[in-house]
Amino acid sequence: MSASPPQTPRHVALIPAAGIGLRVGGPLPKQYLALGTRSMLEWSVDALCAAPWIERVVVVVAPDDQRAAMLLHGRARVEVLARGGATRRDSVLAGLRSLMRRHDAHDWVLVHDAARPALDAAALERLRGAVSASRVGGLLALPVGDTVKRTAGDRRSVAATVDREGLWAAQTPQMFRLGLLLDALAAHADVTDEASAVERNGHAPLLVEGARSNFKVTSAEDVALMRLVLASRTGEAQPR
Repeated sequence: MSASPPQTPRHVALIPAAGIGLRVGGPLPKQYLALGTRSMLEWSVDALCAAPWIERVVVVVAPDDQRAAMLLHGRARVEVLARGGATRRDSVLAGLRSLMRRHDAHDWVLVHDAARPALDAAALERLRGAVSASRVGGLLALPVGDTVKRTAGDRRSVAATVDREGLWAAQTPQMFRLGLLLDALAAHADVTDEASAVERNGHAPLLVEGARSNFKVTSAEDVALMRLVLASRTGEAQPR
């Protein structure tokens, strides 16, 4: 009796949103800042929901956070999980463990930053197309174009110029097999992104060219620039 063929992998997305965004400033965590008619989090969620092949978007927030559930209420494919931890890794790991109750280890999970609200459909499709045949996965990223300097011990003066050949700046989503990513993050507590954990487990994620508009909002200046980027797409007037 021949073995049954493996099922077509499903695709789910995960947004860790338990942070407080101290570098941006303001009274709210940065994922809740208004960018036109929507919050930053809503923009990021909607960008993923625009892809019909993404079955579900899980947003992981802090246990006492009720704002996300109110903002995202009514979106049929969105789930808010109030089990976020102290770090990005902790929040993603909580989300992955929840997903494993309903999904297979070979299914795909796309982890996306709430602070990258300008993800476009073309970049998302490039990512899926590039990694669909991979046993591991990959991530959106951009080749480094600027000259890179390393600071001295005083953190102010230049110690060396770094060869930028072969350097890429990581973006999100980062798309990996669910079971593989869960094992990697469980084994490595000090990583700053999912690809780092996967690399430490001996795998080589694929690099897929992203887009400059898919930058991460980390400062007040980034907020102003992101408002312009999103306004150019929608035609919405932005507050001054």
